[in-house]
Order: sequence, then structure tokens, then C-alpha cells
Amino acid sequence: MITRFAPSPTGPLHLGHAYSALLAWERARAAGGRFLLRIEDIDQGRARAHWETQIYEDLRWLGLDWEVPVLRQSENLPAYRAALAALWARGLLYPCRCRRRDILEAASAPQEGGAPLTGPDGILYPGTCRDRPGARQGPLPQDVALRLDMARALEALGETPLAFTETGAGPDGAQGEIALSPRQLIETVGDVVLSRREMGTSYHLAVVIDDAAQGVSEVTRGRDLFEATAIHVVLQRLLDLPSPRYHHHRLIRDEDGRRLAKRDDARAIAAYRAEGVSPAELRDMVGL
Repeated sequence: MITRFAPSPTGPLHLGHAYSALLAWERARAAGGRFLLRIEDIDQGRARAHWETQIYEDLRWLGLDWEVPVLRQSENLPAYRAALAALWARGLLYPCRCRRRDILEAASAPQEGGAPLTGPDGILYPGTCRDRPGARQGPLPQDVALRLDMARALEALGETPLAFTETGAGPDGAQGEIALSPRQLIETVGDVVLSRREMGTSYHLAVVIDDAAQGVSEVTRGRDLFEATAIHVVLQRLLDLPSPRYHHHRLIRDEDGRRLAKRDDARAIAAYRAEGVSPAELRDMVGL
């Protein structure tokens, strides 16, 4: 059993990160398996070296250990580019030059009716750039966003089963094998971005490539990423990669029921450390 904790060095780790890291570490130990730490730093515009250093300090203070060297996504860009090239060669990607405002305006147009639909990546892309003449010709484009044509991708997969095994619990408490509907993927996920212009990849593509490269057999992460799993399963099938099990866990929330985010500095692990809270007391705070 191999699992991992994969934070982004864009701010301090908070109680939710502590819960996720401790849970993954303990599941690996209980199974006699391996626990990996991965630094997801593809967003170089926000990633900072001092936040990465603090990640190591916070996790060691919690009593965790991990294998070295640590995989850093910023050093793995050639692997992501190779995957993009393979999908481009099959006609499954297209360049997109829409800004967020363009997408919002198109999705909110009067003819669409009602509020814009949202999916794992926010507002569902309305397909503005999908059928532009000549957009899919030539070599893999540089310095432009690339989207997955979900309908074409599912057509390419044909009768390939789309399902994953959940060992935790999704938003509806579902466990076991969870089947994915191609129609729902088109209607509720849509054409997601696989390469952002300023990054050269995206979270969805990078995490799939890295999990396969590291032999991860169980992905331990928060329930807020449950819907994104459908994207990851599609990419695993398209790239002929193994699908790990998924263990989506409960979220740590504040007094108002909102899930914690990087902006919640008051609940940062470092803040509790500075106040003299012990690792055992912090474990009690998150219900371990």
C-alpha cells in the first residue's frame, strides 16, 4: 500500500492539512505500506520556498516521516508535456484563449437560461474555442491553455469501463466501486483545462502522472476533491495508467461550518506550535 500527502507551498498548513497528512501516514503504517510526501508547486507564481520549508517543519513536528527524495512537480514538467503531446496527437485537446470573464459571460448569456452550471473546475466551459477552424492542427501549441475535449475523449475510450474504488466516503456516503456515466461527464464536468498557459500543466494532469510514476495505490485526500476523481479516471484510461483506490475523508471546518483554507492563518499548524500546543493536543482537535 502506497499513499501520499501532496500539499502546495502557497501558504501555511492548517488543521485540515494536519488531519489529511496524519490520516494518510497512519493508514500506510497500519497496512505496512509506504507514505510519500509530494510538493505540488506547479503554480510558480504563488509557490514560495519558505512555505515549502515550513511544510517540512510542521510535518516533522507532528511526528511524521517520509521517503526521500521528495518529488517536486516543478521538476517534472517534461513528463506532463509528454502526456499532453500524446493526447494532442490523438486530437483530444484544443487550445483555448478564453479569459475567466469570457467564460462567465458566455455561460451567463440570456439564451443559456438560469445560473451558469458549475463542475469540479468551476463554471462549466461553454465550448467557445472547441470548434475553431484549424485550431487542432500543427505541433503541440506553446504558451496557451489546452482543454480536453471530453466528448471526443469518451468516444476514444469506447466501451472502456469508467469506475473507481472508494474506500472512504463521497459526499453521499458512497463506498466501493463507483461507476461514472459518460453523459454526466459531458454535462457536469465538461472540457477541463489540462495545461494552463502560465504553468505548462494543470493539477488534474500532474496529479495523475505523478501518482502513476510513484506507484500510489491509494489516494488519501479531502472530500472536496471527490468530484475531480472522474477527471482523473478519464485521464488514467486515456494514458493507459493504473487507477489507484481513493480514500476521500471528511473536512475540518470552522465554527461556521466552512472548510478551512490557506487564508485561515489563525488555524495554521505553526500558530498552534507557537502557542505551545502539543502534537497530541492538535490530534485531539482534528478528531484523531
